[in-house]
Amino acid sequence: MLSEKILSLDELAAKAAEMRSRGKRIVLCHGTFDLVHMGHIRHLQRAREEGDLLFVTLTADEFIKKGPGRPIFKEQLRAENLASLIFVDFVAVCHEPTAMKAIGAVKPD
Repeated sequence: MLSEKILSLDELAAKAAEMRSRGKRIVLCHGTFDLVHMGHIRHLQRAREEGDLLFVTLTADEFIKKGPGRPIFKEQLRAENLASLIFVDFVAVCHEPTAMKAIGAVKPD
């Protein structure tokens, strides 16, 4: 189920700690991922090759300043879109203007 792959940032941090304790390498990608295109797909696939698990965080709607009418897709739909990718293990929405909190919480390898 996609819903099992979409976590809060705190849940994602706990999942990272759990997986790290099992010897897994965690990779983290962060972005808006509003209109996912082949460049995003290739980037995420390549990132997944760097570790055992790929965690993806995305910028919450309120912090996207890419122009009028953006984001085109709301954060829940963007999270579901990313979670549907087989090489993405977990997704969380980051309710901060930058990825710094997500990086600090997940502590990717």
